[in-house]
Amino acid sequence: MTLPPLTPRIVSWLLLIGLSFFFGLAFEEFHARAHQKRPGGIRSFPLLAIIGGLLYQIDPSPPWLLGVGFLGLNAWLGLYYWHGMAEVQPDGLPNVGLMAPICNSLAFLIGPVAIAGPAWLAIGVTVAGVLLLTARETLHRLAQRIELAEIVNAGRFLLLTGLVLPLLPDRPVTSLTTITPYQVWLAMVAVSTVSYGSYLLRRYVVPNGSGLLVAFLGGIYSSTVTTIVLARRARTNPETRREAQSGIVLANAVMYLRLLIVIALFDRAMALALAPWMAGLALAGAAIALGWYWYDARVASPAPPIEPVANPLGIGTALTFATLFVVVSILAAFVMRRFGSGGVYSLAGIIGVTDINPFVLSLAQHSIGAIPTSVRAAAVLIATSSNNVFQSAYASAYSGGKTGSPPVAGLLVLAAGGLAAAYHLATLTGHP
Repeated sequence: MTLPPLTPRIVSWLLLIGLSFFFGLAFEEFHARAHQKRPGGIRSFPLLAIIGGLLYQIDPSPPWLLGVGFLGLNAWLGLYYWHGMAEVQPDGLPNVGLMAPICNSLAFLIGPVAIAGPAWLAIGVTVAGVLLLTARETLHRLAQRIELAEIVNAGRFLLLTGLVLPLLPDRPVTSLTTITPYQVWLAMVAVSTVSYGSYLLRRYVVPNGSGLLVAFLGGIYSSTVTTIVLARRARTNPETRREAQSGIVLANAVMYLRLLIVIALFDRAMALALAPWMAGLALAGAAIALGWYWYDARVASPAPPIEPVANPLGIGTALTFATLFVVVSILAAFVMRRFGSGGVYSLAGIIGVTDINPFVLSLAQHSIGAIPTSVRAAAVLIATSSNNVFQSAYASAYSGGKTGSPPVAGLLVLAAGGLAAAYHLATLTGHP
């Protein structure tokens, strides 16, 4: 005898019961450990979800019965909360919290969501509710660690990405370039997102003094800033010389991966052309850094913490990036028309002394001029090689020579490898 197949509606009801049971189990276990009694739990939540599902099933369009049931439940929960405010715990605080009413309301809504919505939505909402409920202590500790300035910085990030970007026009505003304000800001958002993510990891996840891991994250944030910070640290604390030597090379090796990720967001063909070369250079740099770190381990000593880096977000930083992006885009299109690929390569070598992000992203935009992919890819490699040469100079200058020759030699090797790859790309495609 074969059993009939499960219909989608039966699966939805099974999902409803399973998710509400899981949510109720987490709710009851959490409050049992806290020695608290709150309405809801392993029996109540499935019943609430079933009631919500039934009310939606009876009157789905529009779901008036569901709305009336939800209002009735919240009226009762409001009375519970008002009554709990009058009771006082031994610590002097009211014997009530918002989590119990919110969880009961969410359990009720799991029913119609499981019936009417996609399965991933019901599962995602339930899991999010369980995690937020059970991670109370962890989240409270995190809130205590985060300063008010960091909340303001997060607001800046949301302002730059969610408010300013959609308001900008996606059409050229000058005949000097076909780059649009939307493309300029999108490029800035891409760089800021990568840098901001690295900044948060560096500040709140990675412990101070964790050596090469800090340098790795610093390379994602800014290889130039990391080079200068490590060089200055080696100057004031000679015992950190080994970490500075290896960290400088590693940070600049990570630069290749950071640029490759950002380029892929705008021009996949260009990213694919660069991928084997930039990945190879990143691996070579990592091998040089780790090899020297282990070779020089005989002089290892405890290192003091590295100073926190500055937050990469800010209106001034954004405007500076946007200005450089537009200027470099105009220059790149102009030199290509006037001097051909040789002009672009020369510009790439000059740009390497400064922040190369605007130049690289301007090349990754499709509309800056008729510059072949091979020329743009070779120009990126030239810019990174030029940047590595100047980074080696920064390492020596800011450390007062305390970092010695290893980081200089490692960065020059990466620069030579980048130039060789650029030459190969240019000659292979007929754009020397």
